[in-house]
Amino acid sequence: MSYPLAGFAIVLILAGIYHFYNPAFYDPFMPEWFPKQLANAAGGLAEILIGAALFYGPTRQYAIWAAFALMVIFLPLHIIDLARERPLMGSKMAAVIRLLIQFVLIWWLWRLGAGAGAGEG
Repeated sequence: MSYPLAGFAIVLILAGIYHFYNPAFYDPFMPEWFPKQLANAAGGLAEILIGAALFYGPTRQYAIWAAFALMVIFLPLHIIDLARERPLMGSKMAAVIRLLIQFVLIWWLWRLGAGAGAGEG
């Protein structure tokens, strides 16, 4: 497993844990019509499970695709944040950087999943 993928897995696990430690942090990112408690718990659990699965060889490829899907699912939330007058990320620049990172993660996970980064796993 490459260091970048291991680092990403650790970040996912820590972010997932934070969903349960401080769920109120994530509430403002979700649209009003979202069931906040359910979405928060589902997102946190998904991040923990996907992050852990990235460390286990037999599930790594599935976890890469699951992480890709999760990043695509989260993408609209970051676009919505950027469209706000005062982004939750703190500033317009921070929201732009976060959105660019999201696109890089989606591209990277796609390449890993498609086999372009077979040596990365």
